[in-house]
Amino acid sequence: MGTDKSNRVGLVISRTDPIRDFLSDASKDATLSDELQRTSSDLLLQSEIPYVPFRTVWMASDPSTRPDLTRLFSGTRFIFSSPKPREKSEELKARLKKLEDIAERKAYQELVKDITPPKDVQEPFSSYKDQLGFGLHVVVTMFTGYLLGYAAFRALFNHSPAMNAAGGILGLVGAMFVETFLFIIRSSNADADKTRESSQKPRSSFSTSRIKKNQ
Repeated sequence: MGTDKSNRVGLVISRTDPIRDFLSDASKDATLSDELQRTSSDLLLQSEIPYVPFRTVWMASDPSTRPDLTRLFSGTRFIFSSPKPREKSEELKARLKKLEDIAERKAYQELVKDITPPKDVQEPFSSYKDQLGFGLHVVVTMFTGYLLGYAAFRALFNHSPAMNAAGGILGLVGAMFVETFLFIIRSSNADADKTRESSQKPRSSFSTSRIKKNQ
C-alpha cells in the first residue's frame, strides 16, 4: 500500500528500520487506543510516512519505552512533492487564444505591408460629417435656385406674385436636378476607382500566398 502523493499534506519522511520497528511495536501496544494501533499498522505499510500521525502515535506511547525522535529520524529523508499545476479556466484559455490570433495577424500584416494593396477608399457619406455637409449643400443649392427663378419670373411677368412663386419653384426643381446629376457623376467616379483597385488585387493576393508558402 503506497502513499497517495496527490493527497499528502504537511511534512513527509521516508521510512527507516528504527521507524519500522517502532510502528510494529506500536501496532501491538495494548496501552494505545484501537485507533492509534490501526494508524500504526497503516503507517507501517507505507514507505513514505506523514509526520503528523507518526508524531501522534509517538506522543501517545509510553515515554519509558519509546525511542528518542533523534534515533528514529537518524538516516531518514524528507520527501517533497511538487504542487499540482494550476488549471486554466475555459474563459482564460479563450482569451489567450484570441490574443494569440491578434498577435499573429499583426505580425503577418507587418510582414506583407509593402506588397498588399491599400485599403478600399472610404464610401461617400459614410460619416456623420459628410452627410451633414452634403445636406447643407443641397439646401443651399435649392434655395439659390428658388431665388434665381423667383427673380427671373419677377422681371419677365411684371411683378405677378403667382408667377414669381412659380418661377421660384421651377428654379428649385432645376437646382435639384442639377444636384442629382452631379451626385450621380461623383458616385460613378468612386465606383470606377474601386473597380480599378479590385482589378489589381488578384496579383497582390498571389504574391501574398507565395510568401505564406515560403514561411
